[in-house]
Amino acid sequence: MQRAARIGYAGANVGNRGDGTPEERAGLFALTLLALAVGALAGVLGAAFRVALQAGDAWRNALVGWAHGHAWVGLLLVAVTTAACAAVAAFLVRRFARYASGSGIPHVEAVVRGELPHAGASLLPVKFFGGWLAIGSGLALGREGPSVQMGACIGSVLGALFRRDADDRIALLAAGAGAGLAVAFNAPTAGAVFVLEELVRRFDTRIATAALAASASAIAVARVVLGSAPDFTVASMVPIGFGQGIPFVAVGVIAGLAGVAYNKAILGALAAADAARGLSVEARAAVIGAAIGVIAFVAPELVGGGDSLTQLALSGGPLATALPLVLALRFVMGSVSYAAGTPGGLFAPLLVLGAQLGLVCAWITGGDGTPPAAYALVGMAAFFTAVVRSPLTGIVLVTEMTGNLAMLLPMVIASAMAMLVATLLADPPIYDSLRERLLRD
Repeated sequence: MQRAARIGYAGANVGNRGDGTPEERAGLFALTLLALAVGALAGVLGAAFRVALQAGDAWRNALVGWAHGHAWVGLLLVAVTTAACAAVAAFLVRRFARYASGSGIPHVEAVVRGELPHAGASLLPVKFFGGWLAIGSGLALGREGPSVQMGACIGSVLGALFRRDADDRIALLAAGAGAGLAVAFNAPTAGAVFVLEELVRRFDTRIATAALAASASAIAVARVVLGSAPDFTVASMVPIGFGQGIPFVAVGVIAGLAGVAYNKAILGALAAADAARGLSVEARAAVIGAAIGVIAFVAPELVGGGDSLTQLALSGGPLATALPLVLALRFVMGSVSYAAGTPGGLFAPLLVLGAQLGLVCAWITGGDGTPPAAYALVGMAAFFTAVVRSPLTGIVLVTEMTGNLAMLLPMVIASAMAMLVATLLADPPIYDSLRERLLRD
């Protein structure tokens, strides 16, 4: 049996351990060296993308600030600017790299499974600049989608450049994807876990070694630019005992129901965009961009990737009366923005919604002595699990992004309930649905 059958998604056996013949050990060593190089390059590109997005956020906020002093003219300018940025991003995808649309993770998964071809190096500038235009102008999309697909592309290109066989090229692609996620959220362990849990969905020593090496080198390089502090600041918390963990069962159930609804909203928005055949891809993106621009003018803190909203929730959150409106708006904005056909991911918007959902649950309990921020943190992991159906990735990701270990038990409880509810309702994981949709196009 060829090694591809063991590494591939459909294989039933645990992958090769890498401790067989001297040739296999030498191959694993060479693969690890290449993975380190892939990670370093993904770290440079991912860090540059994050810095570019920070600049984009600053420019957008400056534009909105100026627009507030010019009434209707200012509103029109913000809407037109956002519409133009979204349209250009959609044009870049349509004209130069069709697989750069959306998150890119469904394409990476399809390549791992042998269902679609590798993307060429032309995807890199499209994903970078298209993602910068879309997210920087205010669409509710995440930076991790572009970072993951760019990292995967780097792994694939380097594998081909160094004439590695098909199996090693897939391993490097997966390792690059994990490195991209690690840089996007400053979460090296989550990057490796994502590769094993979401991309290949089982343990393989060669891929695990490559993923760990790539994530480590990516973070080492990126932290030179971005620093080593966690993405979010959370006050110190006392670990939750079993009795205090019971309310988080309800958090998980609610997150499971909300996750199913969000998956359907994303797919529904995509179907609605497909049905608008009278409009070009660029025109559809412009319409969505204009609507986001209006929201940016009225409530600039609600647009974009949403890190500021997540941080606000983890710091105690807005007034309870604002929670339903914020949650509803971001729910609609996330699904509609994804239908624009521009580069941009789902993870960051999921974390925003999960944090807001957690605060709503804290408000419902009426204050049981547990800090609202604890509910927000648990809500992030549970909602991520409900939508993506990768609980370990979600738990590790939230833990690394916040530097908080005290809420591990509640996160496990809530994620288990969210997983159960979403599975019992027969709702497929979002990336499975998006991958199947991609294969039909």
